[in-house]
Amino acid sequence: MSIAMGSNSLKSCNNYGFTLIELVVGMLVMSIAIVMLSTMLFPQADRAAENLHRMRAAELAQSIMNEIWPKRYDQNTGVNGGVPACGSLDGLTCANRKVGNKNRNDFDVLDDYNGLNQSSLMLNSTQTYADVYPNYQMQVTVSTGTANTKNIAVVVTTPMNEAIRFDAVRSNY
Repeated sequence: MSIAMGSNSLKSCNNYGFTLIELVVGMLVMSIAIVMLSTMLFPQADRAAENLHRMRAAELAQSIMNEIWPKRYDQNTGVNGGVPACGSLDGLTCANRKVGNKNRNDFDVLDDYNGLNQSSLMLNSTQTYADVYPNYQMQVTVSTGTANTKNIAVVVTTPMNEAIRFDAVRSNY
């Protein structure tokens, strides 16, 4: 019996694992991939959320504008054109003011909407705008413009603190 171990037995051994150079190259490739993901891909998720917030802000402002637009210009303007428009030669002087604290469902002129905000009740509802649009802020301003016009401004602030302003000009007819 010979106990001698030759070099042949070492050659038959299989080597498993990575060399130091392979580990360093692998870590370098992974770090480059992580940097690319964090600078290119992950910010896209924030941009997608911004677009969703902008779309909901536009939806909220459009619903308010759709409600305001058909209302009478002023307390002294006739309903459905039955009486001459206020400020016209044959009409009464325009009041240009909000009349008392009306119930939300009784708003009938543009000036009633001045000061409407996220805490106000929605039309024909017991819910507020804040209930339906949580974390959004909303402010409606109705001001007298020039030549028998009123400026309607709806400012909606998204949860990301982006204030988006929607404007309309309404004439007296």
